[in-house]
Amino acid sequence: MKKWLKLSLWIVLIVLVGIQFVPVQRDEIEPVTNADFIEHYESPIVIGNIIRASCYDCHSNQSKYPWYSNVQPIGWLLQNHISEGKSELNLSEFGNLSNRMKRMKINSIISQIADDKMPLPSYVLMHSDAKLDSLKKAHLVSYFDSILVDIDR
Repeated sequence: MKKWLKLSLWIVLIVLVGIQFVPVQRDEIEPVTNADFIEHYESPIVIGNIIRASCYDCHSNQSKYPWYSNVQPIGWLLQNHISEGKSELNLSEFGNLSNRMKRMKINSIISQIADDKMPLPSYVLMHSDAKLDSLKKAHLVSYFDSILVDIDR
């Protein structure tokens, strides 16, 4: 039994070391355009800072990869998470959406913030500046509500 355990541990170690050489296709940071949410709506600096800290790593073309993204399989999981987040909402391309889609996305954003679903707890665990306290939530929800009014005009 002891021999089997030792062999199993060696195999796991070899696999873990081996997967470090399998590259992750990371998204490149793209230049900010007028379609970017913060630029498109000329968001106030305070609101823009909150959105950048809490949303942009997973929901924009401005993802900043932490050091631990170089360790596999964490890097794979992180890239998958970013790709999934961007497929749901890409704030870098928000201005290109139709007004109907903008309304839908903003209503979803408000709901996610109000229900404490975003930012994800796992993200906040590693990025304390992304945490939304009740004051930040209130500012964001109020701001997004004002954008909804502007879209409907």
